[in-house]
Amino acid sequence: MKPDRHVVCVRCGGVNRLPGDRPAVAARCGSCRAPLFEGHPADIDAAMLARQIERSDVPVLVDAWASWCGPCRMMAPAFEAAARTLEPEVRLVKLDVEAEPAVASEYGVRGIPALMLFRGGRRVAQTAGAMSAAQIVDWVRGSLPATA
Repeated sequence: MKPDRHVVCVRCGGVNRLPGDRPAVAARCGSCRAPLFEGHPADIDAAMLARQIERSDVPVLVDAWASWCGPCRMMAPAFEAAARTLEPEVRLVKLDVEAEPAVASEYGVRGIPALMLFRGGRRVAQTAGAMSAAQIVDWVRGSLPATA
């Protein structure tokens, strides 16, 4: 039996306990009733990123991007496809570094698109450059221990 996990809702920030014996893909937030996993990345701000990293038991994959960045726009469909493959085992989110420059500075984002993978409240991997969906999935799975 899988252990219970805590998952933060990307809409309201509510922390939800997911029983290990129930499918996470069908789970809804206890506060706002929104689906906890929708198979596509959520656009978040710095406060929601901090909440996701600090309170969620699910690894969080962040796409640091900007609207003016050509490679970021080219990678967006691949990141969307990766979300359909990786969720609910990994939470995928998008953070606009132009709107949140302090986050980019804090995590040393020098080039975009950049991917940052967090688990257990800390960054476990980071890379920059556009990737295909398969490359994103392989990179995430290779960066997480087998127990993820």
